[in-house]
Amino acid sequence: MSAALYVGRLTHTRRTPLRRVFRRRLYLWLVDLDELPAYPWWLGPFTRILPSDHLAEPDRPLRAHVDGWLREQGIDLTGGRVLMLTSARVFGHVFNPLTVYWCFTAAGDPACVIAEVHNTYGERHRYLLRASPSGHVRTPKRFYVSPFLEVAGEYRMRLPVPRERLALTVALVQDDRTVFSASLTGRRREAGPMDVLRAVLTHPLLPQRISLAIRLHGIVLRLRRLPVFPRRPARRTS
Repeated sequence: MSAALYVGRLTHTRRTPLRRVFRRRLYLWLVDLDELPAYPWWLGPFTRILPSDHLAEPDRPLRAHVDGWLREQGIDLTGGRVLMLTSARVFGHVFNPLTVYWCFTAAGDPACVIAEVHNTYGERHRYLLRASPSGHVRTPKRFYVSPFLEVAGEYRMRLPVPRERLALTVALVQDDRTVFSASLTGRRREAGPMDVLRAVLTHPLLPQRISLAIRLHGIVLRLRRLPVFPRRPARRTS
């Protein structure tokens, strides 16, 4: 089986000007872009990972798109693997606040990491991150995600390749203060048909519920009179 499931938790912590924590149980897919899993027809509504959900053309394989984008950045992955951590569509809906790609050379060495960020306005942006042995990376914030956070500061991320455990963290630092942090934690599970069905039944309508919860969270923050930063529509990166 070329895919795995990670069942765990998403946690967002807003630290200033007020402290508020957002938590949700979830499951995520780890897939090899050269060996996307295939399942019986009855699991189709719960297992689709489409190129168009990840900045790629609908009729072009996602792996080919990632290779082409990386070549534009001066990175050639010929013969190497790309592992992607993401959510699949459920009844035609998907929402991926963060998709992570771990890219390897033909020799199996880490080449880079791509952090693909999606916001609730349907916009997406990719951060190209140079791999480090510890998984720690830094990059300036360049993309509007939340109306309550300015496009300024630096992301400090820890993105190790998932093994038996998933443990990713992202912190936004502005003016030497951590104003926001997020974590994804979980345990690896097999991704056979019955394992997928179990995840679907124990996390019903997962992307729909997360999308709704994030929007309700935003309403609460507005009612708390948290300052709002205006949005400038992002240009598509491809």
